[in-house]
Amino acid sequence: MLLFALLLILLTVALVHWRAAARETQAETDYPPSGQFIEVDGTRIHLRIEGTGPDLVLIHGANGSIRDFTFDLMGRLTDRYRVIMVDRPGLGWSSRAGESYTGVLNTWAEPPAVQARVLQKALDQVGVTRPIVLGHSYGGAVALAWALERPEDTAALVLLGAASNPWPGRLGPLYQINSSRIGSAVVIPLIAAFAPASRIEETVASIFKPQATPEGYLDHFGPEMTLRRPTLRANAQQVNSLRPHVVEMAAQYPDLTLPVEILHGTEDTIVPLRVHSEPLAQLLPNATLTRMEGVGHMPHHADPDAVEAAIDRAATRAGLR
Repeated sequence: MLLFALLLILLTVALVHWRAAARETQAETDYPPSGQFIEVDGTRIHLRIEGTGPDLVLIHGANGSIRDFTFDLMGRLTDRYRVIMVDRPGLGWSSRAGESYTGVLNTWAEPPAVQARVLQKALDQVGVTRPIVLGHSYGGAVALAWALERPEDTAALVLLGAASNPWPGRLGPLYQINSSRIGSAVVIPLIAAFAPASRIEETVASIFKPQATPEGYLDHFGPEMTLRRPTLRANAQQVNSLRPHVVEMAAQYPDLTLPVEILHGTEDTIVPLRVHSEPLAQLLPNATLTRMEGVGHMPHHADPDAVEAAIDRAATRAGLR
């Protein structure tokens, strides 16, 4: 009986991983790389460059990728900027960063400063100099870390619903479970194997609310790519470990004197305005805060004109236009 139970467990585990692997293969076939790869100290960074003009770096948020920007925002900017979009380490088509990461049972996560340094080294190889750096959500923390790492070589920041300051309480239990060793080994494969399309659509809708998910966004973005086991692990570990890093970073924000444009939706319940961008605007000596009335967590989709205008203001303030 014990042997039968053991065999049943092994068979179930094999089935789960087979199913997850099949879905991952299909996702990667449907959503192949759209840019180029740069190697940085053993980390492979996927980036895409379009347009001409001053350098503008776009950094996506949690569970995101370059495709979030190529849906609409990129096309609005390439006539006057060289737009460089990057997949953050561990997400999209970029690999994990750091020698400490060894696989499934490792809960180490790349802090924003490590991600910023890796991305900076990658973009050095394509000649990026004194860029405007735009970051959305978790990418906002990486954009701030970018400026803290290279204050003299960063022209300006544009922050969209940025996770920038410490928040009260803890994150949801799923982040805590999935970033643990047991969750990484057991729960994540189950999600990767069996998450239904309806649940995927509901999750994306919750990120966009109170706005609706733009028509065609799901097909373009490819949320199935975020359900790959390594991507789920990277995202959970990075998000769950973020708070102590923004505590440390917040103490340094007053040292950043570069122009900063902050845009934040008043209806953002994922990264609340009052917890993040309102105190951030008080800490940064050269920041302008735009409160986007009625907008949720995706300002670059809800009001891309406002985001485009903020980028142009940042360029003007930095002397690039």
